[in-house]
Amino acid sequence: MAYLHLPFLIPLLLLLAALFAVRRPGKRPGIVPGLAEAAAFGGLLAAVAATLLLTVKGPGTSGMVGLIGIGLSVRLDAVSAVMMVLVSFIGWVVLRYSRTYMDGEARQGAFTGWMCATLAAVLLLVMSGNLVQLFVAWTITSLSLNRLLLFYPERATAQRAARKKALVARLSEVSLAGAVILLAAETGTTDIQTILSTAGPGWMTMLAALLLGAAALMASAQFPVHGWLTEVMEAPTPVSALLHAGVINAGGFLLIRFADVMLLAQGVMAFLVMLGGFTALFGGLVMLTQPAVKTSLAWSTIAQMAFMIMQCGLALFPLALLHIVAHSLYKAHAFLSSGEAVRNVAAIRRPGPIAVPSARNVLQSFTIAILIYGLVGAVLGFEDKSVQAIALGVILIFGVAYLLAQGFADAAPRMLTQRTVIYALLASVSYFALQLTAQALTAGSLPPTPGPGPLEWALILLALASFGLVAVAQATFPLWATHPASAGLRVHLTNGLYANALFDKLLDGWSQRSDA
Repeated sequence: MAYLHLPFLIPLLLLLAALFAVRRPGKRPGIVPGLAEAAAFGGLLAAVAATLLLTVKGPGTSGMVGLIGIGLSVRLDAVSAVMMVLVSFIGWVVLRYSRTYMDGEARQGAFTGWMCATLAAVLLLVMSGNLVQLFVAWTITSLSLNRLLLFYPERATAQRAARKKALVARLSEVSLAGAVILLAAETGTTDIQTILSTAGPGWMTMLAALLLGAAALMASAQFPVHGWLTEVMEAPTPVSALLHAGVINAGGFLLIRFADVMLLAQGVMAFLVMLGGFTALFGGLVMLTQPAVKTSLAWSTIAQMAFMIMQCGLALFPLALLHIVAHSLYKAHAFLSSGEAVRNVAAIRRPGPIAVPSARNVLQSFTIAILIYGLVGAVLGFEDKSVQAIALGVILIFGVAYLLAQGFADAAPRMLTQRTVIYALLASVSYFALQLTAQALTAGSLPPTPGPGPLEWALILLALASFGLVAVAQATFPLWATHPASAGLRVHLTNGLYANALFDKLLDGWSQRSDA
């Protein structure tokens, strides 16, 4: 079982690089950036090696390095292996990018050191084999990230965003601490795998699930505490990439890791579906109104994390893990290439003609998208899919139908129509294929999706109606965009329905009272 200790090598390499960077914090850090990049690449190799050993020798939990349930241990299974490889890869890419991006910057060495420390904390979090390690790594991740968000401490916007993030982080840590205490008291152990296999229904487990859900919602920037994520753009671009592609996934990982506990609290799961679904629709609509690239990407992250929360609430934990991987890779690329995107948009002086779909075109596109989904499902098999997974596929197809509407517009060229139909077909096939892959990889590590009860059926129908209505509204937007009411709606959406402004007002009030 010695192979179970191999993942410890990953954060150890990064911590050594961080300690070395402390000695050269200025803008001439010498070999620090190269050393950090090499440490991250070495960690990636170790993560891949641990994953290969997992496939050969099976999952397990290492012996604890510590006393009385407090110390370090590794839980190596499909969930932790996927997260270790993902975080290690993104960390290596971000550090490689930072080497050039921060070249000559004041305190470049300090920046590199805190990046390494943050990555090490995230890796200790996702490989945690016991509750104490998970909580400590969760806290250190937040504290080290805060140092990166305040890399330019003289900027007022950065100070406000970091202060708001710190408040939300402390609340999430209190929630997680409560859940840790309850789970340890209920099961008599801090070993995560033992807790997952022995936890039973009861008020302590229910309360622990509620606190886990609260910690995950705050860590994932869900409504109404989402505002800090849209305001942390004063930090260097590598920090944004690391935050949106790595650290923000901690909430989803927490729900996935404790999936067996969450399934014992159906009320909490229902709340995750409702709040996640609302935040996904809210964030997606606000994202479309943002003029700045990075701010739009931030709202996209809020919406994507919310959709992942909703997946967890529907007990689709393998799909939620797949969502984390896909979103992380996409968002890391989006932030690191955001400057190029701005240049490309600025280079377009006269965009080509836009084909506006009519109401008939929209109805046609939604009908064909659902028929394609049904046809693919009939061929690949609906019988092995849960109701929740089938409903989630329909929601994704609503997005495909929105694209089809552009291709089915009367003024659209034939090539565009053919391309959108092919995209719809590929999206349906990919969904079924990726779902099967995710379920096969996580079999034994994550619980199967239970059949829906009356409450779950009501939530599924509500989600289908809500997402379908929003998709139709987006597809028909050119038809009602000139209405006077749409101008006011756009202003309200651009300001995020003023939820963040209310949070700012409350935060300022608390600060004034504390100062007094």
